[in-house]
Amino acid sequence: MSLTVADLPHVDVAALGKVAVLMGGSSAEREVSLMSGAGVLAALTGQGVDAHAFDPAGRALDELRREGFDRVFIALHGRHGEDGTVQGALELLGLPYTGSGVMASAVAMDKTMTKRVWKAESLPTPAWVWLSPQEQSRERVIAIPDTLGLPLIVKPPREGSTIGISKVQGYSDMAQAVQLATRYDPDLLCEQFIEGDEVTCPVIGEGASARALPVVKIVAPEGNYDYQNKYFSDDTRYLCPSTLPPDEEREIQRLVVAAYRALGCRGWGRADLMIRAADRKPFLLEMNTSPGMTGHSLVPMSARAAGISYERLCLHLLSLATLDGARSNPPVSAS
Repeated sequence: MSLTVADLPHVDVAALGKVAVLMGGSSAEREVSLMSGAGVLAALTGQGVDAHAFDPAGRALDELRREGFDRVFIALHGRHGEDGTVQGALELLGLPYTGSGVMASAVAMDKTMTKRVWKAESLPTPAWVWLSPQEQSRERVIAIPDTLGLPLIVKPPREGSTIGISKVQGYSDMAQAVQLATRYDPDLLCEQFIEGDEVTCPVIGEGASARALPVVKIVAPEGNYDYQNKYFSDDTRYLCPSTLPPDEEREIQRLVVAAYRALGCRGWGRADLMIRAADRKPFLLEMNTSPGMTGHSLVPMSARAAGISYERLCLHLLSLATLDGARSNPPVSAS
């Protein structure tokens, strides 16, 4: 069953206390994070939340406690924001934060580990080959198409926003694709390419209460949903409602919730998938535990289709902020 605005409880804004919106950071996704954070900050302050921007690239996190913040909305993306490191620091500071905890954030940020968990849970994900730096000899790399077929995808396993990703059409493209991916991560993830529809689906909640939002179908120019087309192009089309048959939409929502639970996610997340054209089978690609919240972002788009405004979404996510050791804490009063 999809989440709707009727499912969202009333939030006592005053009880949320002083809120830091973490944005910017030091990852390759800093530019996107600043856009996400600006949107979240405006949405929260517009509803009366005592919210303030906080960029950990220029300020020590322990200033959060010294300045009297009560909870944190994480609008960081990528390394040192979405990978469990900031989450661990906030656990030590005792500051409830939005999104998944330390373990789920760390696992979901590593696409190889994510795929291992999903495979263990019998959830469909494209076949892959992972190579450590010691295994990236020319002979080993050039043989990967023999294992996965062509075309295939080469990506850094611990980056997001399609950074460092290449679609390899032939053996001669492998060296350049590896060179690009290893600029961002010493490890290498090569993945079977699934030809078909690209979709994404958000999830909100935790455990048995986790619920999916409507599926978004992505139609990018020439099928190339890269960094430019994701954030800065008006040519990419997003269909929500997805136009998929209802049974396909329900199956994707079921699969995404199962994938989210398998990783131990909480708060919110968004899974990206491909639907194979040959037989309409969906394949999980990755789980984003701190999804974008920009004007082009897909979680707000999906929420709107469910009758949930951007502002209400931000407020609800903030109300779910908690710590690993204190699940479902009620909002605390300002100090």
